[in-house]
Amino acid sequence: MRYLADILTLSRLLLAIVLLFITGLNGSPEAAFIVFIVAELTDIFDGTCAYKWPFPKEKTPKYRKYAAKFDMFSDGLLAAAQVLYLAIRINPIIGSLIIVYYLVTSGIGDLIIYGKILGHPDNCTKSSLIYKNFSLAKKIILIRRHLYTICLGIISILILFATSWPDLVKYGFIILGCVIFVFAWIYLNQRRHNISRDALEIEKKLTKKSQRQSRK
Repeated sequence: MRYLADILTLSRLLLAIVLLFITGLNGSPEAAFIVFIVAELTDIFDGTCAYKWPFPKEKTPKYRKYAAKFDMFSDGLLAAAQVLYLAIRINPIIGSLIIVYYLVTSGIGDLIIYGKILGHPDNCTKSSLIYKNFSLAKKIILIRRHLYTICLGIISILILFATSWPDLVKYGFIILGCVIFVFAWIYLNQRRHNISRDALEIEKKLTKKSQRQSRK
């Protein structure tokens, strides 16, 4: 079970590549939607599996030190594949707007929050907002996550309604999606609010530093 999180992350990477091929080969919305949904399910549960079944420190595989970067790369490639399919095959206007949003948040946003483009809470600079004002950085990260979820909802609905499936099937998928979203929102509460273990360690250090300064 310890390898389940890594398997899910690798599956997401492979599914993102499949979705890129579907886009390039003018694949059907039905195929794109199925790949899209399965890939997002791996994104929902890989983090939970990693926390539930962690490797003991003495048995952690060497490749795990790159796990955060690999996860971030898989997420980025999947997001790119999803929005490209939307922009090229479904709705160029909405797809282009989401592309601009992704570029701004992953570029300027990461530069401010993490001190580097395509940064991560586990790998940020001391000039980043996380070090200067952790609480504000955490709020911005959470807002970005909510907006990212909204973008995923827009993409999935537009791809879904581009399929040739009966309306009953389409609305059934929407209801099922809402149920999964509510489940994830409630059950994965810790994942939703936890920025990262390393970032929380930074917060603890800053809190202790502030307490020492106040005592002086």
